[in-house]
Amino acid sequence: MFDTDTIVGRHGGLGTAGGRIVDRHGQPFVLSGMSLFWSQWMPQFYCAGTVRWLREDWGCNAVRAALAVNFGGYRQDPEAEWRKVTAVVDAAIAEGIYVLVDWHVHEMEIISAATFFDRLSRAYGDVPNLIYEIWNEPYPRYGWSAHIKPYCAEIIPIIRANAPRSLIVAGTPTYSQRPDLAAGDPLGFDNVAYAVHFYAASHRGAFRDYCTAALDRRLPLLASEYGTCESNGDGRFDPVETEAWWRFLRRHHIGHFNWSVADKLETAAALLPGASPDGHWPAQTLTPSGRLVRAYLRSLAGQGALDIADSRAQVGGQ
Repeated sequence: MFDTDTIVGRHGGLGTAGGRIVDRHGQPFVLSGMSLFWSQWMPQFYCAGTVRWLREDWGCNAVRAALAVNFGGYRQDPEAEWRKVTAVVDAAIAEGIYVLVDWHVHEMEIISAATFFDRLSRAYGDVPNLIYEIWNEPYPRYGWSAHIKPYCAEIIPIIRANAPRSLIVAGTPTYSQRPDLAAGDPLGFDNVAYAVHFYAASHRGAFRDYCTAALDRRLPLLASEYGTCESNGDGRFDPVETEAWWRFLRRHHIGHFNWSVADKLETAAALLPGASPDGHWPAQTLTPSGRLVRAYLRSLAGQGALDIADSRAQVGGQ
């Protein structure tokens, strides 16, 4: 039975149709949420308190768990990273929102990915909340038809064996910036969306043109990671170009996850150092990016029509 008091209860498992992500009623559904930081480096936010606050106060209908694979992540200690990710999945289920589990890696890691996604889909295959992102950002040396598509063709059937209708997100070439390169040779599976990642100060109109080319071929897109700054996650904060991207995403019903829920000293981080993992973040603990994105998410959820104007004024006054 669906609990119609929750977002997932009303919309059910997500899929794709007509070049868009749709809900169980076949209506377009726009995922709007936050991405957690690399799991091995910001584990404190992989908890129920953070997920609850993102739903209650930020208006998120989804959260993204970025499972670190290398650099001391899953490859080094799979059980520790499994516990972090499943804590977020369980919290999202309790809150009635969607959760995107991201295989957060640039290299092709097919053996460990197969093991992980088999375990994850066995554990949660009947849960409508869960979305599987199977390769975060392939390095530019990986071509679509030569490398990424064959990788997806190996991993997707493993998930499908346990979760036959769940939404799956495929990475695209050059750090998931080129969905157009996948559009000419798409995967032969239902309920698959394709990732587009952008950082507003670095990726401008030409990158939206790549998305338009993919959309023209009816490729369902998901902005599973985006930032308000430069592509290294730091540098210049660019609210103007961020809002240009938001307009584009709204026009095409494309979901989006902002990078990131972290208290690291960098522009993309939503929080200032020392922010509590239990949420309840007062305004003074939010960065300029955090204030802008929170206001936007709240406006989408109908929670704070004035918040985004207030946030723009605060940013402009700095």
